[in-house]
Amino acid sequence: QVQLVESGGGLVQAGDSLRLSCAASGRTFSSYIMAWFRRAPGKERSFVATISRSGDNTHYADSVKGRFTISRDNAKNTVYLQMTSLKPEDTAVYYCAADRSQSPYSVAVTGYEFWGRGTQVTVSS
Repeated sequence: QVQLVESGGGLVQAGDSLRLSCAASGRTFSSYIMAWFRRAPGKERSFVATISRSGDNTHYADSVKGRFTISRDNAKNTVYLQMTSLKPEDTAVYYCAADRSQSPYSVAVTGYEFWGRGTQVTVSS
């Protein structure tokens, strides 16, 4: 079992940057693949970024590629999402997810067993 707590959300203007953090409980954080998903108003939860257990393999949704960076610090049991050049369409609740999958990463909602409660990101135009 792992518990995930997101932080760092807020209200920003278009073009601003924001860094989200997700702190995980437990001593086996490095055994989990991690990801960020988001749910925009009126839409389904969608994939944003994922990172392998060691952090050397990442994958991004096309909509955020080049603007967002996922990273992890296994010593701190934390995964980050650095967001730059934010757009109003990035407004959403952002969720952290974890799974003990043997795959290097996953882009599917169903690929993750553990979820945080989310943090709101609002980007004004």
